[in-house]
Amino acid sequence: MRYRLWRFSVFCAGPVLPVFWLYQAWSFALGPDPGKVLVDRMGLAALAVLLLTLAMTPFHRLSGWGGWLAIRRQLGLWCFTYAVLHISAYAVFVLGMDAAQFLIDLRKRPYVFVGALAFVGLLALAVTSNRWSIRRLGRRWKLLHRLVYGVLALVLMHMLWVVRADIEEWLIYAAVASFLMMLRIPVVMVHLSCMIRGLRDKSQNLSQ
Repeated sequence: MRYRLWRFSVFCAGPVLPVFWLYQAWSFALGPDPGKVLVDRMGLAALAVLLLTLAMTPFHRLSGWGGWLAIRRQLGLWCFTYAVLHISAYAVFVLGMDAAQFLIDLRKRPYVFVGALAFVGLLALAVTSNRWSIRRLGRRWKLLHRLVYGVLALVLMHMLWVVRADIEEWLIYAAVASFLMMLRIPVVMVHLSCMIRGLRDKSQNLSQ
C-alpha cells in the first residue's frame, strides 16, 4: 500500500499530545485547575486537526502529492477522537458526571448547545468514514460529508462564546478557516496554482 509509512507516522503522532497532557495533569503541572486546562486543550486540538483535515485537499491540488489525501480520513478520525476527549474531560471535570447538570447546561448555555450540535455532526462524519458507507450511500456520501463545513462554523461559534472578549486566539483560527474556505473557490485555486508554478519555474531557471 502506498504511503504506508506516512500513514503509520500520522497514526503514531495522533495520541502524543493527549498522553503528554494527561501526564502533566498527573504530575500536577497544569496549574490549580487541571481539569479546565484539559477541556480547553482537547477542544483546541480538535479544532486544529479539523482545520488540518480541511487543508489536505488544497495541499494535494497545489503540490500534486497524493500523500496528503492518503491521511485525510485518518486526520478526520483523530479530530473526532479529540472531540470525544474534549467532551469526556468536560463531563468528568466540569460536570462531575452529572447528566442532569448537562441537560441544564444544554438548555441555558448557548456554547454547550452549539458544541453538542458540532459533535453530532462530527459523529455522523466519523461513522460514515469507511468504504462500506461510501458504497452504501453513493452520491449522498459526498453531500453528507459537506457537513464538515457546517461543523467548522459551529466549532468556531462554540469557541467564540467560550472565550468571549478574549478573541485574539480565536481570530487566528477563524482566519485560517476563512483562508481554507477561499481555497475551495476554483478561481482562487487556479490563480494560486499558477503563482506557485511560476515561482517553481523561476527557481529552477535560477538553479541552472
